[in-house]
Amino acid sequence: MDAKKSNPIKVFLYISVWVIIWGTVGSLVDFPLYKNKIYLEGSIYQYLTFTITAVISIISAKFFYKKIDL
Repeated sequence: MDAKKSNPIKVFLYISVWVIIWGTVGSLVDFPLYKNKIYLEGSIYQYLTFTITAVISIISAKFFYKKIDL
């Protein structure tokens, strides 16, 4: 039985795409909160916004990784 071997370039690109997705989603969530003065730039709430979107992104990336063939 052969173990499936992942292509490191594809895995690197997959992770890179998810980092871009995370940054984009995090910024899209952050922008209206910041512009409406819900919190200030650099506040703990801004960090929390990006942390929560990072966790969601990681969970999503793991879920989709199982579904696709890299």
